[in-house]
Amino acid sequence: MKIMAFNGSPRKKWNTGTLLERALEGAASAGAETELVHLYDLDYKGCISCFACKTIGGKSYGRCAVQDDLAPVFGRVEQADAIILGSPIYFGEVSGEMKSFMERLIFPYSTYTNPPQSLFPGKVRAGFIYTMGVTEELMHKMGYDQYFSRHEMVLTRIYGYSEYICSFDANQFDDYSKVVATRFDPVRKKKRYEEIFPLECRKAFEMGARLAGEKA
Repeated sequence: MKIMAFNGSPRKKWNTGTLLERALEGAASAGAETELVHLYDLDYKGCISCFACKTIGGKSYGRCAVQDDLAPVFGRVEQADAIILGSPIYFGEVSGEMKSFMERLIFPYSTYTNPPQSLFPGKVRAGFIYTMGVTEELMHKMGYDQYFSRHEMVLTRIYGYSEYICSFDANQFDDYSKVVATRFDPVRKKKRYEEIFPLECRKAFEMGARLAGEKA
């Protein structure tokens, strides 16, 4: 059993990175081999619309033809049993690095048939961890959950199964006194981080164990 996780945050040891590490600990507790990839360490861009992955009889049909740092990563994804994506939410969307990664992760395996089909060789269980500065109430009000559901739908169509969890009202800074962030109460933020974030870490651990414990 092999589980790969992808950190779409520029910070390796903050909220998103920590939750991904807990998820991989959960996977390891179920006997899985794990790998954590920090997307900001890699050199790549999003889809370049070359359509080599859609060209009939082409050598890259159903595969991304671009040869950059993602090429060997996608080879390992095809050998994995589960993948876990993690990203902070910036302006209502995943980070730019995660967005570019998802274009390359999804588009080559998705067909322009009716109905759409998957060219992915096998089944992989997919999980997504979202971290955000807004509260759960505001997340629903702003429609983020609809955005997350679209990701879940597409990942399920391509890979066979998908689920997601969210971390709300994230602690963004070590010291709020050093930044202009007067909309936040640093005392309340610290209290929430100490009391709630460990529970979110537990949810991530359970997701990892769940994804490692079952086949798609």
